[in-house]
Amino acid sequence: MFDHQTADRPGVALVSISRLRTLCETVSPRYAHRGRFISLTEGYGAAVTRLRALVAAGDVDVVLAAGSNGAYLREHLSVPVVTVRVNGFDVLKAVGEAAGTWPGAPIGLVLHEAVSEELASLGRWLQVTLLQRGYRSIDEVTRAVDHLVAQGCKVVIGPGMACDLAQAAGVGSVFLYSIGAVEEAFERALELAVVHRQQEAKRHRLDRIVAHLRDGVVAFDSDRRVEAVNPAMLELLGLPAGSNADARLAAHFDTLVDEVAREGAPIEERVTRSGARSLIVNCLPIVEHGMFAGAVVTAQDGNVVQRIDRTLRSEQRQRHGGARHALTDVVGASPALMRARTLAEHAAARDVTVLLEGESGTGKELLAQGIHRASRRRQQPFIAFNCAALPEGLIEAELFGHEEGAFTGARRGGKPGLFEMADGGTIFLDEIGDMPLAMQSRLLRVLQQREITRLGALRPTPIDVRVIAATHRDLHALTDAGRFRADLLFRLNLLPIRLPALRERRDDIPALAAHLLSHGDTALPAPQAERVLAFIAPMLDAYDWPGNVRELDNLLQRAAIHLESGLDDDRDRMADMERLDRVFPEFARFRRKVADTLAGGTSSASASDNARQAPAEHALPYAPYAPYAPNGKPAAPPARSMPDFEAVESALARHGGNRAAASRALGIGRTTLWRLLRERDQSRSR
Repeated sequence: MFDHQTADRPGVALVSISRLRTLCETVSPRYAHRGRFISLTEGYGAAVTRLRALVAAGDVDVVLAAGSNGAYLREHLSVPVVTVRVNGFDVLKAVGEAAGTWPGAPIGLVLHEAVSEELASLGRWLQVTLLQRGYRSIDEVTRAVDHLVAQGCKVVIGPGMACDLAQAAGVGSVFLYSIGAVEEAFERALELAVVHRQQEAKRHRLDRIVAHLRDGVVAFDSDRRVEAVNPAMLELLGLPAGSNADARLAAHFDTLVDEVAREGAPIEERVTRSGARSLIVNCLPIVEHGMFAGAVVTAQDGNVVQRIDRTLRSEQRQRHGGARHALTDVVGASPALMRARTLAEHAAARDVTVLLEGESGTGKELLAQGIHRASRRRQQPFIAFNCAALPEGLIEAELFGHEEGAFTGARRGGKPGLFEMADGGTIFLDEIGDMPLAMQSRLLRVLQQREITRLGALRPTPIDVRVIAATHRDLHALTDAGRFRADLLFRLNLLPIRLPALRERRDDIPALAAHLLSHGDTALPAPQAERVLAFIAPMLDAYDWPGNVRELDNLLQRAAIHLESGLDDDRDRMADMERLDRVFPEFARFRRKVADTLAGGTSSASASDNARQAPAEHALPYAPYAPYAPNGKPAAPPARSMPDFEAVESALARHGGNRAAASRALGIGRTTLWRLLRERDQSRSR
């Protein structure tokens, strides 16, 4: 045995028996600079066992052999096998040598595989008797030599084994293979070894890539044998590595591979099971020269797919907005608002359905966002939907989504609904009292079953979503009128939270106005915010705010624009009610409404009381400023006058500077007290 160990050169195994081995040993030193050569004297099955070990160790890239031995090795090894080829010159030379040594004697020729008619013509041309026999195995070599000897051949031409058998039978022999044929085989073997090494390097690189994939991957050949499999696939199926896993892999995916082999089309997103685990499987056929050559199967854990889906939905939510407000953004200290905020904090800690009740503009969505931000779902989507914004037919597709082709114009590939987009998070259903009855039935099923069915879909999709609903209507009255399902109300009304109207928490208005002017996208610098507050101050405590916080925010921005434009400057702002009416016509209308009430014979105090007891949409609170007098100028209050500066200072002194207590003692609102103090400071500075 000889072994030229050079790690960066390809390894060639020389499987040669008898006389071919001598030729290989003669030729191999000439190629030592190009390859590493390992000589094996075993053949057939024994050679296969040893060669597989050498290949696994990375010592052999290609095998060189001859005849039936080479054909046998090619069928049983994964590496390329190069056989020594016999050319016409080799045969002619061997026949000439046999005819010269044994003149006139019949010559036997033993060749691998088929007998050649051209060689029969060669015998006639050389005027020798040339008998041929082909072989494909060791046993056939023995039978071929025995047959030729029986036919009277005195010399046998063939491979080393045939020569040995001929000599044992008492006849002559000529070795068929030449030095030139062996050298040509060495050249081919070394070239093929280099190419094989390059291909193996690429394959190993791909194997490393596939091994690091989180998806399971397995490749089958056309006979359903496993060609490659990564650890992720074995883990998904709960299989150990090894040959036993190959059989179980083939058994697990045989139906899918048979289907793609039969149909010729890929299978996508097929759901299968492996024990308690759901797998999302794809199967892609491999086609070579128009024929099925195998298949590649990929598999994903269903739980991982759902997690990725939630991540994508969350990312989509971030692109399209989500919960921007926290519970700390709920500004105010009135008892009614504090109660609502406390209930919201407790609701956030428990994953329950919440029903927010209150007039439009009271901040129901802000409170819903705060509940979401304070809950365990804070990292998941927050999706808001107004149930009164779309007609019934569109509400269903928007909330529940649709499959491809579910209706004319349906998006290709389908579209997830808002419930699916909110999976893992919170969906806020505003104006729930305006939801059509048919949609109420579907919403009830979502709350009960925790699953939705897309339009056009055959199977439901499970979801994990928290529902926060909001309404400005009396749902109990709607239920009595048959316009709202009682069973849905019972589901939604698990934790009702009422948000007070702005007129019910007047003491919160100054702080709320200051907060609105200093926060958000339209925040103003402090000096400009002070001017706006001073400009609108007479209105804060005098107006009934039917649009609540939303209207307050809008009017603050309007005041800022007017002051910025210079059309309505703030000179003598506290006395010029006409300017306020010009900027805020809704304030003028409200003042005229109060005037009409007073003109009807009701005292100012009783008018105020009646206004506070009236329904929310018609509430008329006490206004410290009277409407226009007949001369067009603001008239004095009909019932009570404003306290003077001395009375204000005395009240503040009695209550230790507590403005809330002082305003209650004086019978005025905190906004009015704040305005009077500003007037005092301005009068003293003049």
